[in-house]
Amino acid sequence: MSDFLNALLAVVLAAGTAIVLVEAVHWLLTRYARRSPLLSRLERTAHKPFLTTVTLFAVQQALRTATGEFPGRHEVLHILVILVIVSGAWLVGALLLVLEDMALSRWRTDVPDNRKARRVRTQVVMLRRVTVAVIVVLAFGVALMTFPAVRALGASLLASAGIISVVAAVAAQSTLANVFAGIQLAFSDAIRIDDVVVVEQEWGRIEEITLTYVALQVWDDRRLILPTSYFTTKPFQNWTRTGSAVLGTAEIDVDFGTAVEPLRAELRAVCESTELWDGRVCVLQVTDAVRGMVRLRALVSAHDAPSLWDLRCLVRERLVAWVWEHQREALPRYRAETPPAHDPGRPATITAVVPETDEDARVFSGGSDGESRGATFVGRPAPGAQP
Repeated sequence: MSDFLNALLAVVLAAGTAIVLVEAVHWLLTRYARRSPLLSRLERTAHKPFLTTVTLFAVQQALRTATGEFPGRHEVLHILVILVIVSGAWLVGALLLVLEDMALSRWRTDVPDNRKARRVRTQVVMLRRVTVAVIVVLAFGVALMTFPAVRALGASLLASAGIISVVAAVAAQSTLANVFAGIQLAFSDAIRIDDVVVVEQEWGRIEEITLTYVALQVWDDRRLILPTSYFTTKPFQNWTRTGSAVLGTAEIDVDFGTAVEPLRAELRAVCESTELWDGRVCVLQVTDAVRGMVRLRALVSAHDAPSLWDLRCLVRERLVAWVWEHQREALPRYRAETPPAHDPGRPATITAVVPETDEDARVFSGGSDGESRGATFVGRPAPGAQP
């Protein structure tokens, strides 16, 4: 009975001392947390796991060293060892999550040019998932090794580890492929969180990347769930891999008699009147002229993909309205020509006057931006570039 009372007294003293020390440290962190974001996050996140770990460790050491034998002493110590392992894993995970949160807080994604921030965020989120999984597996394994029967089986398990690993790899081939693909995506920079992609003819934004699947938020708020191995084995379009600014087109078909220059001026006016345009590219070109119609393609640029979509719709709407109001005769039509009665064998002579076009009609020439784009496509140095 005296041994049991001594053990109870040792537990109370050890737990009380540990709680006092931890609360003192917590008070100091709270006092200086206003000056340091790191201390502030530690004070909020790591307080409970730190208190639990220190208290359990102090109780376990007190029972081990300061008490004699009492009924159930071995079982109690074994349970305390397991609890210390679990709480220690909780504490390590909390500390690592604090560091990862600090890394995320330094890279904001709510800025215009957030490509690097999105890459870092993707990698940190993937590392967080791997970290939690590794900590849980290690803690579970260490806790199992505290049982003598499990340690006795260790040698035989290691001897058959080769066969087991082969069987497990065959059984979980697709799952392991997705896991490795997820790690590859996190560090290959092929896709990042918030990237705008076109997958399976669906246009959307990368919402979440895990070790096994990628969630794509489609433009109409649907979610397309794809295995991570899809992005390592099949082609897809990434609109924002090197930057958020993108180019887009709006096409309309008009009659052969359409005056192009007024439409080009109207396109420039539309772009300059909206904040959706980023001021880089505003070009109108004739890209096709077959079957009695002329196809006009307006090429415009925007800061990001959502703005580009709205800008393309706006350009198409304004150009159609302008044609209807000012050049209604330019609407597409089908015509048949009848030769004159006095000379049925001689076709009418048509003289076309082609005016000189300005920079708004050129994509790969004319301006400094166009020259650089053209040089990139043909593989020659841009004008003015250093050799």
